[in-house]
Order: sequence, then structure tokens, then C-alpha cells
Amino acid sequence: MRDLSRLFQPKSIAVIGGGAWCANVIEQCAKMGFAGPVWPVHPTRNTVGGVAAFAALDDLPGVPDAVFIGVNRNLTIETVARLREMGAGGAVCFASGFREAQAETGDGDSLQDALLAAAGEMPIIGPNCYGFINYLDGALLWPDQHGAQRADRGVAVLTQSSNMAINITMQARALPLAYVGTAGNQAQLGLSEIGAALLEDERVTALGLHIEGIGDLRAFETLAARARALGKPVVALKVGKSEQAQKAAVSHTASLAGSDAGARALLRRLGIGQVESLPGLLEALKLLHFAGPLPSNGVASMSCSGGEASLMADTGLGRDIRFPPLDADQRDGLRAALGPMVALANPLDYHTFIWGDGAAMGRTFAAMMGGQEIAMGCLVVDFPRIDRCSDAAWECVLDGAGHAARESGKPLALVATLPEALSERVAARAIEQGLIPMLGLDETLGAIEIAARIGQEAAPEPLWLPGVPEAPRVLSEAEAKAALAVHGVTVPQAERAENRAALAEAAARAAYPVVLKSEGLAHKTEAGGVALGLGSAEAVTRAAEAMPSEAFLIEEMITGGVAELLVGVVRDPAHGFVLTLGAGGTLTEILRDSGSLLLPATEAEIRATLEGLRIAPVLAGYRGKPGADMGAIIAAVMAVQDYVMAHASELDEVEINPLIATPARAVAADALIRKGDNDD
Repeated sequence: MRDLSRLFQPKSIAVIGGGAWCANVIEQCAKMGFAGPVWPVHPTRNTVGGVAAFAALDDLPGVPDAVFIGVNRNLTIETVARLREMGAGGAVCFASGFREAQAETGDGDSLQDALLAAAGEMPIIGPNCYGFINYLDGALLWPDQHGAQRADRGVAVLTQSSNMAINITMQARALPLAYVGTAGNQAQLGLSEIGAALLEDERVTALGLHIEGIGDLRAFETLAARARALGKPVVALKVGKSEQAQKAAVSHTASLAGSDAGARALLRRLGIGQVESLPGLLEALKLLHFAGPLPSNGVASMSCSGGEASLMADTGLGRDIRFPPLDADQRDGLRAALGPMVALANPLDYHTFIWGDGAAMGRTFAAMMGGQEIAMGCLVVDFPRIDRCSDAAWECVLDGAGHAARESGKPLALVATLPEALSERVAARAIEQGLIPMLGLDETLGAIEIAARIGQEAAPEPLWLPGVPEAPRVLSEAEAKAALAVHGVTVPQAERAENRAALAEAAARAAYPVVLKSEGLAHKTEAGGVALGLGSAEAVTRAAEAMPSEAFLIEEMITGGVAELLVGVVRDPAHGFVLTLGAGGTLTEILRDSGSLLLPATEAEIRATLEGLRIAPVLAGYRGKPGADMGAIIAAVMAVQDYVMAHASELDEVEINPLIATPARAVAADALIRKGDNDD
């Protein structure tokens, strides 16, 4: 990993150009109190941004650590080349019109290649990029206003959108920001490399990412590994949920495992928390900044309203959050603090009997926090707006909660149901008391879910990266089953008839009952290419007359099935090989009951994914009926994984649908493989 410290923690800054954007960079550095020199460079202007300018780079009194280049794209390339020759620490390239404008300009690709060549080993951010703000040192290579302030420590946030970066600086959530940065075209430095560099700053506590696309999987894995080694959590807001794999899909798997499924599996595998909104990102980062990863997902919830207690409980539904029942010590402590009139539960409605008594409130909150299964507490409280009301009567909440946090030694969040009901002023006072100001019930519980999961993640194996299949083709069902059987997949006994003339002879060799299938159809059931439960050679012949093909498979009829499953793998260039496990057969896309992993996957991960399906109770044995052989199912999935590993360079997709799970075995009743001829 290259050293980016001169660029991101500069001792000197140069600003190339004379427009308003460049003046803003200089003015913002002065406003934030940057301690080092800021050197404007312009061939004709005496001053830029109120600072005396130098006519050329060669006139500077020293070699700049960081440079903001605010000139046109062609001059940007020349400037980068000269900075590299000088030994500058790095540069932000503000100009647009490079690869992002190729369709309009026709020369964007060549200009971006020229920019990279000019930079060589000198770090550059962009082009088409706003740059970054270092709030720790007051160093801004940033051509606009922003809303945050200096910090001693905080979180770093990186985004592929400059406008979103501006918005993030305007947050009023008491989230300490250490860095806010943009990546632009990521011509040289991508989010992964920038993020890893910022995590090396000991003053950075966590990293937030807004991701439109992950270009370099290995670099992203490296970022996650370095974050884990440093003990610094990463949270991501991934946009773009289009199911791109569906465009040319032959299998059901591809329609279920679009780019969003792959991205989710990747983030989960690498121990990166995923959020669904920008407020969710900021609240998760805030919790991780103040509390770090949590040892468990056990939450003690407290409010003085039954409505809020119920709302908290309902908000937790569907999340990996627990509100553990009260233990004996909690009950004794709460009863002593609250008296006999309050019903004790978690979430707790402590009523208003003790409101105004900071000591009693402190004893109540501390008792709730003392449970053995409690990892952190949430005190739900909305403060009045002070332009029309007084919040003096709420001082007892801060006093009591501060006491509970100190006594328990566990994180305690003040949670406002409405973001406007917990101002920055109150949030600052809460932080002084050792509390965590959180905004929104859903965002808070989402943050806790992430913090608990990150605290339990283990380091994964490196991903298998797919190749590019050459002239991919779909194998026949017989070919696909034979290929999978070599790797250990159980397949039905079968006879194959290459044409109708051979059908009678093949039927005579079969052991009945059987299934008759047309060959050459991707979705046989929909096309009338499957006949089940045939009991004689004559029945086979009659069924074949209605089928739209000349080649057939006569297969053993699998009986005693507990459930039908889908096992599929799709090549996803953006994320690796996506393994999809789900309900199979004719209901695959109706139920859409599936889970995704990235390869390689462990047996434990496969089992957990199967147990997370809605049909899991059926697999386990529902209402006294026999369950499926889970060991056989997992063995079949591992066999498919072995096949993928052996053909990673040329495989496009593989699917078993259905895998018929019985109490004794798991049999691939249908199989599809699409692969290239790379190894032929």
C-alpha cells in the first residue's frame, strides 16, 4: 500500500488556478486554521483568495505536500507531470471531461490514460473530483463551503458523489468528522486505497463508504482486512440494486442473484456493516465512534411512555436485535427504584412517577443496564424545542442517564424518535455525560445490529475471482449432471435417447416409475417438456409424442421428497461467484425465498443460510413429518462449489433446480451449466 500521508496530512498546500473554486480552497484553509503555508499559483494574478500568488510551480519556496489542481483538463495533465518531477506528495484533480465524459467528448479515455501516465507513482485523486477535508489538521483541498468543524478524533467518510459529501458535512447529528472525501473517477486511487490510508490515522475511529460500484475486489478485501487488523469498523451505503445478471439469464438463479445480492453477500462476508440510507450510515458511524463493536445484540430499552416502549419493540422486529427478559437482579433493582405500581419488562415503560428525581432515574436506568445479557442501553427521550418551550425539566434525564452509564460501564444511548427532538446543543451535553446521542429508532437499532455483528465477525478466506468465459454455451442436462456427478453430486439413474427411434429401447431398460424429459430446454416444465410418474414403456412413448424435442432423458422418479431446493452459482464480475440457496422447483421465483453467499463458502455458512430460509421448518421436519438429510444437502452444495473451483476461469453459471431433499439423500433432479470453451 502506497504512503498517502503527505497528501492527506500535508504540511504545505499549493493551489493551481485562479478561479472561484481555487479561491475557495485557500479561504477554507484559512477559515479552518491550517497551520502550514498555502501557496496559490497563477501566471498573471498577484493574489488568489486573498493570498499572494506565485507565477509558476518552479517559483514556490518548497515542494508542496498536497496540491489542488483547478485548471482545465489538458493543463491538468501538464501540471500533474511537473508535480511528479518536483516530488510533490499528491494532488486532487478537479477538472472534468475525462473518462466520465467519453460518450460526449470522444477523447475522455485517452485523456485519462494520459493523466495516469503523467502521475506515475505520485498519488492523485480524481479527476472530476471535489477532493477532501481533513478536519483533524484543518487541511482542505476542497473548493466549496462545508458545515463541519475541527475535531481531535472522529470518523472518515468517503463517497463517489461530491454533492453527497457536501451534504454529509452539513449534518447536525453530533457526529465527529475526521475526514470527508470524494474519489471522482478513481483513475488511480479508488475508495479502497483511500479508505485504507485514512484508517492508518490513529485519530480515525471508523470508516463510512458510499459506494456506487466496487471496481477492484482484491483492493476491497485488503481494505476490509486492514480495518479488521486495526480494530476499526467499516460501514457502507451501497446504491444500485438493478439485477444486471437477469439480462442474459438462462437460469432461475440469475434472476435471484442480481448485483444487489452479490453486493450484500460481499459486505457481509468482509465484515462491513450495510445500511439502507444516509441517516442510517451516519447513526451507525456515530455509535461505532463512541462505543465501538458490541459484544452482543442484547438491548435494554427504557422510556417513560408505553407507546414508545411498544414502538421500540415493534421496530426491533425483523432485525437481529434482542430485548432480553429481565433477570432477578434487574427486577430487584427496578422494584426498589420504581415501587410497586410499575409493570417491569424490557422494553421498560418506567412511567413518570420518578420524573424530576435524577437520583431515582439513575438507579432505574442502572438497574436496567445491569443485566448479564445487556450489551448496551437505549433511553428513548425527545427533548422540547427551546425556541417555543423550555427543556429545563429534562435536565434530570441527562443526570440520571450519565450516572447509569458510569455505573454500568456499558454504552447508553439517548434515542430521539424524531431527529429534530434532540438538538446539537443537547447532544453535546449528552456526550459530556458519557452518553451517545442517537436520532431515530430504526436508525439506532440498525446501528446496534451492525455493531453487534461486526464485533463477532471472523476473517474470511479470499474470494474466488471469476474469469471471462469464451463463447459460453449451455450444456445439455445429461452433460451437466455427468459433470456435477464427477464432483460428488448425486444424480438420478438415467437412460438417454438421442432421437425418437431410440426411445423405445431406452424405455425398455428403465426401472419404473420414471420421469421423461425433453432435452435442450432451459425451463422444461413451462414448455411442457416434463412428464412425471410414468409407469411403463408405453406411457413413456405416449408422453414423448406431446413433447417438443427429438432427444430425451428417462430418469429415476425420486420419491419421498421433503422439499425441493435451488442450488445455483452465477459469475458476477463485480463481486465474485454468487452462491444462491433457496426454495426450488416451480415455486422458485414465486416464493423468492433465497439467501446468497460468495465462494468459497464454509459448511457452517451454508447451513446457516439454509436455516434462514422460510422453508427451513419443512427441512427440519414440520408437524411430525420427517425432515430432510441436512448433511446430504450441504454435501451437494459443497460438491457444486468443488465444480466451480475446478472451472472458475470458464464458468458462467451452474444450477441445480430442483435438488430434491429426502430423509436419506439429496438428488439433483435437474441441472444446468453454462460455460465457455477456455479450457478446450
